[in-house]
Amino acid sequence: MNGWLQENSGALMIGLVIAATALLVTTVLFLVLWLHARHARRRLADDRTETEWTRIDRELDLAEQQGRLRIIRELQDVAVQSLSRLITQAEGARYAGESDPEAGIRASAALVERGRVALGDMRRVLTVAREGEQISAPRPSLQSAQDLFQVMREAGLEISFEETGERFTLRRGAELAVFRILQGTLENALKHGGTGTRVRVGFTWTREGLQLGVDDDGIRSAARRRGLDREEINRETQYTIDDDFKALTESITGAGITEMRERAALFGGALDAHPVPGVGFTVSVAFPTLRFHNGVHGVDLSR
Repeated sequence: MNGWLQENSGALMIGLVIAATALLVTTVLFLVLWLHARHARRRLADDRTETEWTRIDRELDLAEQQGRLRIIRELQDVAVQSLSRLITQAEGARYAGESDPEAGIRASAALVERGRVALGDMRRVLTVAREGEQISAPRPSLQSAQDLFQVMREAGLEISFEETGERFTLRRGAELAVFRILQGTLENALKHGGTGTRVRVGFTWTREGLQLGVDDDGIRSAARRRGLDREEINRETQYTIDDDFKALTESITGAGITEMRERAALFGGALDAHPVPGVGFTVSVAFPTLRFHNGVHGVDLSR
């Protein structure tokens, strides 16, 4: 009896080992398949995000080109009219000079000044054709901002949006400037804060202006990704009054921030960007006269 038990216990152990091995192999196989499927989903999401970014950029580029061509046509019409008047006046000066040389000299002096005006009109056409970055474009609207939020959420940001005040219709160039600033700020939040960064976006409308604010918690996001609890995050992100003073007084530079400042300045706006110690980064842009600003001055054209 004991011999039979010993023989069968050995067979039982072998069976258990085989079963455990089969279970381990199956588990590993399922784990590999799951990781592969997750990687494929992530790659598909990244491809979809990149495609959406490409679509938005292409639409904006097309809108910018259309706006540039429209303004070129308008300036060209002005230049053609200036040249037509110049030719007519030159004909008159020629006939006047045949009968009265002194009148011809006076007319020639006036033609020089009018020629400079015509030359200035032509130079404006060339300036717009070569440097179209500051040209108005019929994009984007606040709905485009919602599309942008969706793309950035899929990329990993947690975005909340709040809008206060009575919204008014923006001029095309101003609308594009606001969108590009918002786009650049969210890209920076994702780049420096990483996935899981929480971002608060605020639009505050006044009677004639707009205040745009974007705050992120990129520093705390990095601590959360390390698996720290609330108390550990608070200890990890402690800062001193010197850190606070440096953040408020330090001048933030870089190609992206500089471009956003220049876009804001084109429409009478001022941009402030600085880190928030222990939290993340904040960007605030104030456009006090955005409702009537045309990229040159902010005259109230409704009066």
